[in-house]
Amino acid sequence: MTPTARYAAPPFQPREETMWIGLLTSIAQAEEVAEGGGFTLTDMWGHAGWIARGVIITLVFMWLGAIWVGIERAIAFNRARTQSIVAAGQAAKLLQAGDVGGALKAASSEQFKASYLASILKAGLREVDTNRTAAGIHYAHRSIDKVTVEELAKLRRGMTILATTGSTAPFVGLFGTTVGVINAFQGMSSGGSGLASISAGISEALVTTAFGIFVAVFGVWLFNYFNHRIEKVTEELSSAQADFLDWAEKLVQSGGKAGSLE
Repeated sequence: MTPTARYAAPPFQPREETMWIGLLTSIAQAEEVAEGGGFTLTDMWGHAGWIARGVIITLVFMWLGAIWVGIERAIAFNRARTQSIVAAGQAAKLLQAGDVGGALKAASSEQFKASYLASILKAGLREVDTNRTAAGIHYAHRSIDKVTVEELAKLRRGMTILATTGSTAPFVGLFGTTVGVINAFQGMSSGGSGLASISAGISEALVTTAFGIFVAVFGVWLFNYFNHRIEKVTEELSSAQADFLDWAEKLVQSGGKAGSLE
């Protein structure tokens, strides 16, 4: 064996050739993962486990519940507001004319059954009409306070659903994400594959958190909006109660002659 043959160097492999081989291998692995599961919503739902599907269904029901409450409350608030404006106008005209009984009858009409202002007028006028004394004013005050609490409770119907949706939806989605990530890493440990094999599973898991945040934001927005409207109605009722009691005191001081109710 010649010295040249003994110390012959191995054939040199260019670095570019090694990089191309690694790139082609990565592309082949990515194609295999893509064939096993895509990243569309349909593919994610098809490969999701029963826990992830249960979480998504729960969030859908919470979202639909918030939508239903929002539509129902919007209709109820608008109806109560419209009827209250009409009822207050009719009652004010009758009281200015000195017709307390007519104002009571108008406030008790079925066309104003959703009106919060008609309810407190009916409660107060009933007491004042039967007893035009200081005691009647006291009874009217207590009756109006009771009716005010009842009317505000009616306006708050469904608010618990919105509050629950806004506060718990992110945690429901996070539960689905946690379980999904655990399952993805368990599949990687049992299969011995790399990160590419669990990327689809992790993306499916994160969908539940994203959807949970969306549902929560939707619920919180609705809750704050209707809570603001309830505060406005509360201020309106307080102002109406003060005006009515002032009118009742003037009625008693004038010896039972009705005056104007502003």
